[in-house]
Amino acid sequence: MKFLLMNGPNLNRLGKREPEYYGTATLADLEAELVEEARASGVELYCYQSNHEGSLIDELHRRADEGIDGAILNAGAFTHYSYALRDAIASVTYPVIEVHISNIHARESFREVSVIAPVTKGQIVGLGFDGYHLALSALIKMVKGRN
Repeated sequence: MKFLLMNGPNLNRLGKREPEYYGTATLADLEAELVEEARASGVELYCYQSNHEGSLIDELHRRADEGIDGAILNAGAFTHYSYALRDAIASVTYPVIEVHISNIHARESFREVSVIAPVTKGQIVGLGFDGYHLALSALIKMVKGRN
């Protein structure tokens, strides 16, 4: 199995930005944790982060063409208004799980709506890095059930 871990804008600033919402661990810490967990489960995990909407879309498409089995996506602020990213998710056949470190439903009103949620397999919010681990576990179960 091959999965993609995608993080959107400003998540490269984890550990530095708003620690009250995002904690003090870095994106490199998160990626290392997940790559190790994936490897222990026999899964190859590719990590990708970009602050650019088109780059995220290109990566979703590229991985679809390469036969990826699933993706974990924290789209950052694009979650709330990027219909282009929503359409890119809808265009791929592999499952995508939406993850957010903070609880987007308990923050500013503009963060409460996810335009990508309707085209993802599920949404995990407010559980910090644990949400990513849960998403990885869920993807493994989904894909194994499909085979």
